[in-house]
Amino acid sequence: VQLQASGGGLVQLGGSLRLSCAVSGNIVSINAIEWHRQAPGKERELVATITNGGSTNYADSVKGRFSISRDNAKNTVWLQMNSLKPTDTAVYYCAADGLYYTEDEVPVAFRSWGQGTLVTVSS
Repeated sequence: VQLQASGGGLVQLGGSLRLSCAVSGNIVSINAIEWHRQAPGKERELVATITNGGSTNYADSVKGRFSISRDNAKNTVWLQMNSLKPTDTAVYYCAADGLYYTEDEVPVAFRSWGQGTLVTVSS
């Protein structure tokens, strides 16, 4: 199972970016998909989560500014980030867990991470 994150870049204070994360592989099902971020010199933190049923949860620091959504048919999740602040500067990672088929077509649980995409917010 592979996760491909994209959409990062340089944006000014108050700007917007939309990150995407595509999950590929011999997927049986995907449970929750998450966005995490890690700023320089800081620990990785959970930013947003969306479940298979569409329930969402956000870190207090991004509530009202970020919105997570998913397309189950395309195994893709997006993170719409508005009103960006310099404190949002970080490498953003997506993560997913679920089931995939092995070569023997046995469903096995997975937990995978994307490679990260850099978001830089300038003041």
